[in-house]
Amino acid sequence: MLFSRKPAALPTRETALPGRAMAIPTAETHFVNGRDLNGDVPAGMKEIVFALGCFWGAERVFWQTEGVYLTQVGYAGGYTPNPTYEETCSGQTGHTEVVRVVYDPKIISLDALLKLFWESHDPTQGMRQGNDIGTQYRSAIYPVDTGDMAAIEASRNAYQAALKGAGRGDITTEIKPLDAFYAAEDYHQQYLAKNPAGYCGIGGTGVTCPMPGAHALD
Repeated sequence: MLFSRKPAALPTRETALPGRAMAIPTAETHFVNGRDLNGDVPAGMKEIVFALGCFWGAERVFWQTEGVYLTQVGYAGGYTPNPTYEETCSGQTGHTEVVRVVYDPKIISLDALLKLFWESHDPTQGMRQGNDIGTQYRSAIYPVDTGDMAAIEASRNAYQAALKGAGRGDITTEIKPLDAFYAAEDYHQQYLAKNPAGYCGIGGTGVTCPMPGAHALD
C-alpha cells in the first residue's frame, strides 16, 4: 500500500505519538454480510486478532472462510491510542495493521484459523511483507483468550520446523495477548469487497503448516 522507506524499529511508549482519547470514525456494519462491526461478540463465539501484512488482503482471507462470523480491520500491538492510518504508517505508533476475527468454534477450530494464518503470508520477514516495508506490516497474533496461547505457540513451533526443512529463515511473528484493538477508518473496512481490483499484497511461502495434534471442534 505504501512503498516509501519506513522506520525499521518500533518506538518506545515514551516516543510514540500521543494519539487521542476518542475513537476515530469507522464503519458501523460489515460491507459483505451486514453484521454489526462494533457490537458484542455473540454468545458461544470467540475472537482473535491477526496481522499478516496489508490488512486489505488479509481481511479478505478470513471473511471468505466458513465459520468466520465477522472481520474488522484496525491497528494493534503498539502504544498510540486511537491512531489514524497515516499515524500508523509513519511507524511512530508501534501498531501493526491487523484483522479482528470473530468465529464460531463449532464450525471452524482455532487450529484451522492458525493454519490459514501461517500459510497466507511469509512470517519470516520482520518489519515487512514483500514489497510492503514498515513496522505496520509485521506479522503478529494477539489472542483475546490467553488460553489460546499454548495452541498458538505450538503451531508456530510446528511451522518453524517446516520452514527450516524448506530452507527458510526464522519466524519473526509477534505473539502476545491483545492489549487493545483500534478499528480502522470506514474506507479500509472490507476494502477489497468495495474495490475488487484493489491492491492485495498477501502471499504465502508455499510451505504447508503441519498442525500439531489438531484440536477437534469444540
